[in-house]
Amino acid sequence: MLRFLTAGESHGPALVAILDGMAAGLPLDVAIIDRELARRQQGYGSGGRMKIEKDTVRILGGVMSAQTTGAPISLLVQNDDHSKWQGKPIAPLTTPRPGHADLTGAVKYGYRDLRPTLERSSARETTMRVAVGAICKHFLVQFGILVGGYVKSIGTIESDFGDMSYPARFEAAENSDVRCPDPLAAVKMRQQIEQTIHAKDTLGGVLEIVALGLPVGLGSYAQWDRRLEARLGAAILSVQAMKGVEIGDAFENTRLPGTQVHDAILLSAVEAGALARPTNRAGGTEGGLTNGQSLVMRAAMKPIATTLIPQTTVDLATGLEGPTKYERSDFCPVPRAVPILEAMVAFTLADALIEKIGGDSLAEMLPRFETLRRASLADLPMDNIEHVFWE
Repeated sequence: MLRFLTAGESHGPALVAILDGMAAGLPLDVAIIDRELARRQQGYGSGGRMKIEKDTVRILGGVMSAQTTGAPISLLVQNDDHSKWQGKPIAPLTTPRPGHADLTGAVKYGYRDLRPTLERSSARETTMRVAVGAICKHFLVQFGILVGGYVKSIGTIESDFGDMSYPARFEAAENSDVRCPDPLAAVKMRQQIEQTIHAKDTLGGVLEIVALGLPVGLGSYAQWDRRLEARLGAAILSVQAMKGVEIGDAFENTRLPGTQVHDAILLSAVEAGALARPTNRAGGTEGGLTNGQSLVMRAAMKPIATTLIPQTTVDLATGLEGPTKYERSDFCPVPRAVPILEAMVAFTLADALIEKIGGDSLAEMLPRFETLRRASLADLPMDNIEHVFWE
């Protein structure tokens, strides 16, 4: 229903994206997208490129009079650093970095230099994912659905959010240069990043992405590729350096018996006839569908592969073992990854919502959204009579 493609290289003239399937009638201007692009460039531990690029978007199609038309939305972000590379000789890159796509890309495509792999596999590409995701986040907000995120851990430093609400976490994270809502942990994270910079190394961490206000029933259990957990997991793992994902307390739940894992179904003490959950260990999904609770996802981001301290590799031109050559990069990209993961989650949820309610315009979709069934006795009439399958 909703799809996008990106194109462009890290040091090419520009990056582009096309978002296809977005509803008509969505109010949209560049400030909505530029705000998310600016968030992507902020975070302690980022490299020198963030001081060069000041990402702003140009909308080339699919928007007229500040509203989406239903046609594909085309977006462009210029690479300011391109001028330093254009028309100039570039030293060959023949030493693949462990943990990067350099070697695997060269084997796959038969490159005689590693730079084509580096240029396209670079996380610079996520600029356009954030641009697309900004539109999807804005679309979801029209239905009261909010997607936000923050840093849960960096290196060995773990955060403790206590009983802080999710909206409060989102707000606190944006006031932290490591995007961590826990101020005590944030100080320690910054110190560990600083130590890593001095050690000329890199650092990873865990990010938490949350969606609030989702209706019941996005996704499906009917086919493997329509299960929402699978779609969300693929979206997150498609982001550079992401190596693990969990929904809810997935890994902690493996250490507990089932009676301590699953979220009981109760009658709401607040709304007559509504069904409620006292816990959210499942993280907002059951059987491939949203269950109406907050969607909570965590992603594990590895320390990125480009390090100032050389790593051992083989120079493919000489056939000799030797050190890697440094290419400019972040020391800790975890804080900057928050808006990227928000974007991918928002895109996936927007796709699932459009699939659920249909319609070509926002004016068609909003009334349909209001009529969706809820987890309540009134919306779940049961015949309660015996019947026979497959007579």
